[in-house]
Amino acid sequence: MKNILLLLVLVNSYVTIAQNLLGEPREIIDLTHAFSNETVYWVTSKGFELEEVAKGVTEKGYYYSANNFSTAEHGGTHIDAPIHFAKNRQSLEEIPLHKLIGNGVKIDVSKKALKNPDYLISIQDLKEWELKNNRIPMASIVLFQTGFGKFYPNAKKYLGTDKKGPDAVKELHFPGLSPEAAKWLILNRNIKAVGLDTASIDHGQSTNFATHVALMTKNVPAFENVANLEKLPATGFEIIALPIKIKGGSGGPLRIIAIK
Repeated sequence: MKNILLLLVLVNSYVTIAQNLLGEPREIIDLTHAFSNETVYWVTSKGFELEEVAKGVTEKGYYYSANNFSTAEHGGTHIDAPIHFAKNRQSLEEIPLHKLIGNGVKIDVSKKALKNPDYLISIQDLKEWELKNNRIPMASIVLFQTGFGKFYPNAKKYLGTDKKGPDAVKELHFPGLSPEAAKWLILNRNIKAVGLDTASIDHGQSTNFATHVALMTKNVPAFENVANLEKLPATGFEIIALPIKIKGGSGGPLRIIAIK
């Protein structure tokens, strides 16, 4: 019965989005940064590489282009699968699709976060948002706008450092979601997923990644380096966030869009 109910919820989400798309024209907003040699990665990760294999007109007269690419799982606009910080939780290909598609809300904390690069989004921020916008709907995808998206891909401004390697970790300064707020969202609003416009759902100075652990222990994935959040309203949009399907993956590149 549980599986049938989950299937019905997923089908209803698809039908709702399809009906909306076939009805009145709606705006589709790309929330994804393009992958290139400018893509921002974690300071200890390998960056994106694109190797040209072929490009041009062949001997037989037709045009042909092909490339090889390589990338770390966690860079650019990407998803953290629960297994990234929780043993025996869902790997990338195991995340149910209904967790990646659904109604979205945006919580804008940019006025506070831009004044404090180590800002932690709190339960109070969530409650203040609800006072203005009503209760966060159950099973929503919650996105946080810190304002740091405007600095991408300038690593110095976006991460707090343009250095690379293990010694650079201590120089990371950017906002994140507090573990207390993450737990509150899971317990009280049964969220599907969270996302934000910084390099990590934990703030840059985190050393124990408690927010990752809180979310992923409960099989809640996180979207990081999300683009164009300033183009979204607080409510009234749907999210589709589909990652590359890597068997056993702890994360991977994500194409995420909003439909409003």
